[in-house]
Amino acid sequence: MNHYPHPILAREGWPFIGLAVVLSLLATMLWGGVAAIPFYIVLVFVLQFFRDPPRPVPDQANAVLSPADGRIVKIEKVRDPYADRDALLISVFMNVFNVHSNRACVDGVVRAVQYFPGLFVNADLDKASSENERNAVVVDATVNGQQHVVTLVQVAGLIARRILCYVHPADVLAKGERYGFIRFGSRVDVYLPLSAIPKVAPGDKVSATTTVLATL
Repeated sequence: MNHYPHPILAREGWPFIGLAVVLSLLATMLWGGVAAIPFYIVLVFVLQFFRDPPRPVPDQANAVLSPADGRIVKIEKVRDPYADRDALLISVFMNVFNVHSNRACVDGVVRAVQYFPGLFVNADLDKASSENERNAVVVDATVNGQQHVVTLVQVAGLIARRILCYVHPADVLAKGERYGFIRFGSRVDVYLPLSAIPKVAPGDKVSATTTVLATL
């Protein structure tokens, strides 16, 4: 797995940030400060989109942490097609103003990583979970001596065009550890055992790592 300390600004954004800085400076030199204002607005947007702040990890052993910043759009019992089981689904929708770094929600070992090409419909829609481009990570987690399966699915959205995942089968994940990134608006679906107890409700705003989605 690819580890690195939190750099405040995600490395996935460095090329975009660099380009925005260069264009802003060129516009200032060529046309003056007033004409360059739109370029600086774009620079500010790019900087806020690729921010990647460190987050404190709750100590609660049986807690399932949010893998992303955003808003809860769905909590329901469904079939987990990636681990072939009935599960509790909690979906987190990220807009372009949220942090887009994805974090591990449990301690565990990666059982499988599955990528699926697909469409790019609005990630806020139900059909995005089954029709959009997505990447599923199935994790075997051990909590208080009991085995649980947790599936994390990165789903591309209407604007998102790049899902990045840095883990592979047999990798060991720790809660709050950064494992992926989705550029420009997207969604993360979390499939949990049916026995999991939700701690959030549809419409709630959540923060990656610091918000407890459910308990096992």
